[in-house]
Amino acid sequence: MVVIAAMSANGLLYTVLGFILVLMVIGILYCVRIVPQASEFVIERLGTYRASWKAGLHLLVPFIDQIAKKVSVKEQVFDFKPQPVITKDNVTILIDTVVFCVVTDSKLYTYGVENPYKAIENLSATTLRNIIGEMELDQTLTSRDVINSKITETLDRATDRWGIKVNRVELKNIEPPKQIREAMEKQMRAERERREAILQAEGKKKSDILVAEGEKQARILTAEAEKQTVILRAEAQREKEIREAEGQAQAILMVQKALADGIRLLNESNPSEQVLTLKSLEAFQKAADGQATKIIIPSQIQGIAGLASSVKELLN
Repeated sequence: MVVIAAMSANGLLYTVLGFILVLMVIGILYCVRIVPQASEFVIERLGTYRASWKAGLHLLVPFIDQIAKKVSVKEQVFDFKPQPVITKDNVTILIDTVVFCVVTDSKLYTYGVENPYKAIENLSATTLRNIIGEMELDQTLTSRDVINSKITETLDRATDRWGIKVNRVELKNIEPPKQIREAMEKQMRAERERREAILQAEGKKKSDILVAEGEKQARILTAEAEKQTVILRAEAQREKEIREAEGQAQAILMVQKALADGIRLLNESNPSEQVLTLKSLEAFQKAADGQATKIIIPSQIQGIAGLASSVKELLN
């Protein structure tokens, strides 16, 4: 009996030790916590903030420490539904925004605001109304970058105490009323037609200018060609006259030379008075064959002519 009681006591002891070992293993597993990458755990001890765990392995004190919030430090995108906004010229438009933000302080993010998503949505809506309320419709449609910059600056300054960094805000869509859209489409159509008419007029103007320039250049080239033709004709005529004058000069020179040679030979032959008289008669004959209406005959030639007539009668 004693042996059986001892064995029962030992079995109970082993059971208790095994149970304690299992509890220790469970406790150790419960205390060991792994924080994944791009995440942070906010730890509270007895209900108060203790620390913010970064990515890695950490030990949690059981029954004393607890994980208050698991925070993602990735960049988050909040796509808000369209908000009705009234412009400065009393036009109601719908604008939906997209906010890109990231958690920079997990403690402020946990204890700063109850619902960060709702808070950023309401803050962006009120900021958007304030900005658009100072702008007219046309300016709103053409100033997206300005609106984005102002909203980003305002949200970033307001969310600093929540541990949130607003990187940028984008206007996803701006939707004016249907009547305004139709009027804008008509205006754009009229503007395109006006630009088309201007382009056609400018093209016609340039075409006319080019045609006029071409005609002008053609007239200039024609005048130049005619001028060159006249110059060439004048040069040809001048060359012709020069050649004719040179020919006449050469003929006169040759006649004068022949005459000079004849006189020289006549002088060398020492002619008698009768020969000279005959030469005078020949010269008189040539003079009589000309176009002169009056001929003055020297007295010497008259006497010689009478003498010649007498001689001729005697010979006959």
